[in-house]
Amino acid sequence: MERYQHRSYFIETPENESPMSKKPNQSGDMTAEPAPYGIETLAIHAGAQPEPVTGARNTPIFQTTSYVFEDAEHAADLFNLQTFGFIYSRLTNPTVAVLEERVATLEGGRAAVCAASGHAAQFLAFFTLLEPGDEFLSSINLYGGSITQFGHSFKRLGWNCHFVDPSDPENFRKALTPKCKAIFIEVLANPGGVVLDLEAIVAIAKDAGIPLIVDNTIATPYLCRPMDWGADLIVHSTTKFLSGHGTSMGGALIESGKFDWAKDGKFPTMTEPDPAYHGLTFYETFGDFGFTMKARTVALRDFGPSMSPTNAFYTLTGIETLPLRMDRHVANAVKVAEFLDGHAAVKWVSYAGLKSSPYHQLAEKYLPRGAGSVFTFGLKGGYEAGINLVESVKLISHLANVGDTRSLILHPASTTHRQLTDDQREAAGAGPDVIRLSIGLETVDDLLADLDQGMSQAGKK
Repeated sequence: MERYQHRSYFIETPENESPMSKKPNQSGDMTAEPAPYGIETLAIHAGAQPEPVTGARNTPIFQTTSYVFEDAEHAADLFNLQTFGFIYSRLTNPTVAVLEERVATLEGGRAAVCAASGHAAQFLAFFTLLEPGDEFLSSINLYGGSITQFGHSFKRLGWNCHFVDPSDPENFRKALTPKCKAIFIEVLANPGGVVLDLEAIVAIAKDAGIPLIVDNTIATPYLCRPMDWGADLIVHSTTKFLSGHGTSMGGALIESGKFDWAKDGKFPTMTEPDPAYHGLTFYETFGDFGFTMKARTVALRDFGPSMSPTNAFYTLTGIETLPLRMDRHVANAVKVAEFLDGHAAVKWVSYAGLKSSPYHQLAEKYLPRGAGSVFTFGLKGGYEAGINLVESVKLISHLANVGDTRSLILHPASTTHRQLTDDQREAAGAGPDVIRLSIGLETVDDLLADLDQGMSQAGKK
């Protein structure tokens, strides 16, 4: 048996049969890339092997805060980032490390760092990228919490976001400023099911010499892999479809390993010596996984939004069935959307899986397995009708989450997007009549019946 220490978790493989194929990276060095296994196989096996001490086949929950050093020299090497290993679970934990390896592999990325939530993962990404006074562009079609984070909280740190209408990708080019350091999008947007022209936006980011960051939470790597189209960084709320059962908070930041951080001198946080590590330069030292190393050893270290090992364990378990679940999510969503599209109480349906959708062709291009299971529709009767419906359904749960095995319903204007202005809500696809559905795995006829009776009851209130 040959033992590989890949980043921070030991992976045992038969000699001369590595699970990683080697190929040169941009600098000519040899770098590990995932072997050509199917995504169903990777969802179960990536990053994990039987635990070497006990032989446990499932990844254990390493519920510990700290790890014993071999000697003083080993401790010094770990703290100086001269070797990989475990120091303290705020930075690295064996259970979390397996999850990091798995999500990086599923997305076709080089490395990943997990965090306590999707918002925490976004913070790690931008703290690693930006300095006070820097700017970035973002699609306006975002989860409402992201709009608030970018538009309000980030401003207090000196980071300025310009929101862009993504319906024409050229709007991003027009909005660029000399201080812009990134473009951020959701390829399949929450809540409206809007599909963005990923390839065109990638080209604009590359022309500008800045990374494209994609929130791939709603699509998941089963439906879309943005890095295959040239995205540089991906963030996830693993709380949603990756975990899949409404049990475990978490986030992930994945890097492609293909962005040249040294080009044009735009990213001094990656290319200049870091005083906290005796002048170490992250891009020069760690190359194609330097960004996630910086995010982990500076942002995660200093701000501490760590993922718990128990949440990592539940998320790993959820990912094992991700392909099966997404197929059922999509199949149910198509039937529900078609039902609503013909219902007398419904004004409109925004689901890219419908042939009538203006995003249908983009969905066929970027989401060939289906347009996800989160979408919106508009009720005749507006704001009051929306509130009445969410109070009238019985099987579908009224709560602020998506990506659960259970079907979920929400009125965004009165919940997730209520802090936004009327104009912002409209731009984000969360107007007063909008209902968001996250379609689960139940018998679809039961969902149709519940929606039908709910709309009937809502019309009587």
